[in-house]
Amino acid sequence: MSLTRRQEEVYRFLFNHRFDHPPTLDELCRAMGLKSRGSLHKLIQALIDEGLVEPLNQKQRGVRLTNFHDVPPEEIELPFLGYIAAGRPIEAIENPEPVCLAAWTRGGRECYVLGVKGDSMVEDGILDGDWVVVERRDWAHNGEVVVALIDGNEATLKRIEQRAGKVTLHPSNSKMKPLTYLPDRVTIQGVVIGLIRNFR
Repeated sequence: MSLTRRQEEVYRFLFNHRFDHPPTLDELCRAMGLKSRGSLHKLIQALIDEGLVEPLNQKQRGVRLTNFHDVPPEEIELPFLGYIAAGRPIEAIENPEPVCLAAWTRGGRECYVLGVKGDSMVEDGILDGDWVVVERRDWAHNGEVVVALIDGNEATLKRIEQRAGKVTLHPSNSKMKPLTYLPDRVTIQGVVIGLIRNFR
């Protein structure tokens, strides 16, 4: 099996995101922040050819990964720890409440859920009102979307770049500027591994 980078991005998006119902091409376009429905259709068709997505037909309008729809998902409970800014940092909230999710939405480590406020990550398909599933760890690879705690009391959701003597937190919104800090001001609290969106 050989996927292009764009095909893999679409597949990973479908795998990591939980929808209330199989999304249509238009809904998937909006969710991923894409402008061309035709380009997305070609990517989906390539995934169909690889056997990763079920064929689209008149009876089935939504995009479904193969072998996922007919198996009742095992559910787990993850703690909901409050809301995090995808704009500028806001005060971190620790008020655990359980959230029931399909087991495949979690990673290999301990995970938790945060609600997203703001629009700084829209070009990564993370929108205001979404929930993100976060794998709890204190390290990240450059380029990963992280929950970063700044000065011990403000949390923000950004894509991280770590260099000697500085940490830069990049928004995924061309209208916003990166935030740069000394390394000792930034603590990584987890890495985003999934997203939940309600289309209602």
